[in-house]
Amino acid sequence: MGLKKILYGIIKKMKFLPPEIYMKYYYEYYTGRKLNLENPTEFNEKIQWLKVYYHPPILTQLVDKYKVRDYVKEKVGAEYLNDLLAVYDKASDVNFEELPEKFVIKGVHGFHFNLIVKDKKKLNIKKAKFLLHKWMQKNQYYRGGLEWAYKHVPQRLIAEKFLEEIGKKVINDYKFFCFNGSPKFVQIDVERGINDQRAFYDLDWNKLEFYNKENTVYEGEIKQPENFEEMLRIAKKLADKFPFVRVDLYNINGKILFGEMTFYPSDGRKLFYPEKYNKILGDYIELPKLANGKKEITKL
Repeated sequence: MGLKKILYGIIKKMKFLPPEIYMKYYYEYYTGRKLNLENPTEFNEKIQWLKVYYHPPILTQLVDKYKVRDYVKEKVGAEYLNDLLAVYDKASDVNFEELPEKFVIKGVHGFHFNLIVKDKKKLNIKKAKFLLHKWMQKNQYYRGGLEWAYKHVPQRLIAEKFLEEIGKKVINDYKFFCFNGSPKFVQIDVERGINDQRAFYDLDWNKLEFYNKENTVYEGEIKQPENFEEMLRIAKKLADKFPFVRVDLYNINGKILFGEMTFYPSDGRKLFYPEKYNKILGDYIELPKLANGKKEITKL
């Protein structure tokens, strides 16, 4: 590891730095690329710009896995929400005896806070409680790369119905990349947690050539859901007027369910290959203008 990498590794721990300064060191540490916040062109560069400058308060609600449910109800209807079993403000409030044999507990305030229980009889409750307590001590804004939308999300846990589909160990996860309210392509994650694979399709269901090196490319063909147009309609309504948001949906035996909304996929650090697609996808994001003398954008 070079001296520069070591230095940037130290600086990336200094979350107290002004975001416009901090983000440049953080981004280069992980990607090896210089971050141009003054004139960003690539997809991940623009995601970093949105972290630093795009701060409408509604983003805090939409990344909160509990509060976003109200938004989904208003925009598309409660029928697209998974069943909510319980809400907990403290890890100690979780009563496993009251939960069904299969369930999922999520931390609403960040990524990868998911306890998936397929058989409660096999659950190590002591370890589970320790994990939930650990999640409740974390803040995604400081945990990652200053993802602004998470800065003020309260630590909370929710329990939801375990989703499953006959004939599949893991359900497919459909992630719609939406720009100024319009879906442009969809990422499908297959067998997450078992044999993580991923593919990208356009809206005419043609497989796209770009990929992320960190994820295994799914070499087969994924069947287009029969109600794909309905999925597009939902994604478009939820994406509304945002410069960029990824809308995640499930489709289980024809029933569409909301997953989450993400404004900073992979913290804006996962590059696309072939190389040209970092710029091609970046061109889809039309960044709003900062008003003279303003340091952030707070209105849609």
